[in-house]
Amino acid sequence: MIEVSNVSKQVVTSEGTLDILDGINLSVEAGETLAIIGSSGSGKSTLLGILAGLDLPTSGTVCIDGQDITAMDEEGRAGVRAGHVGFVFQSFHLLPGLTALENVALPLELQGIDDALQTAKHYLERVGLGQRVSHYPRQLSGGEQQRVALARAFACRPTLLFADEPTGNLDTGTGKKINDLLFELNKEEGTTLILVTHEKTLAARCKRTLELQAGRQLAEPTGITA
Repeated sequence: MIEVSNVSKQVVTSEGTLDILDGINLSVEAGETLAIIGSSGSGKSTLLGILAGLDLPTSGTVCIDGQDITAMDEEGRAGVRAGHVGFVFQSFHLLPGLTALENVALPLELQGIDDALQTAKHYLERVGLGQRVSHYPRQLSGGEQQRVALARAFACRPTLLFADEPTGNLDTGTGKKINDLLFELNKEEGTTLILVTHEKTLAARCKRTLELQAGRQLAEPTGITA
């Protein structure tokens, strides 16, 4: 599903070159769950962005289903994302001027899916928001907004789902409910899940973990137990 070979990322600052990632190697099979963990500033979110084709490495390659996305231009990477990838972010990224239903339906409509509204409504009902479809983000709690974001991600039926600190802005109780829903939907849909988290309990629910320290992986991804 994903093959990462010797990926590094550097940025030039006024103080010189900063190594954000250094020689990351990774293989993720279809249907696997992987948690990327590490302290703040270890390069977790940068790696996730590169895996998703939102950013490019300074060197190395990332292949999704045999396609080298690091050799593509932005249009090519956008095409891969549209066909394979879903996202769940810490800050929800909902459009404030659209209802919950419209937020979920929009990416489906952009893909030319005829029954976009029906599909969006189905997934909102699946996450327990069937009675909130006409509400705007400002009318929803943080947990409800994240459920809209989950519905939007899964409605596109991605083969690969990325989640960046999906419960970082939620209280503990709400966060646990969102995590339960994330893994429940992921199992039902059979997606490959790669998430960034600092929560050990969330990471323990994944089949494998990749730990970063100062931009370097400590070892090959391994299984962990709670």
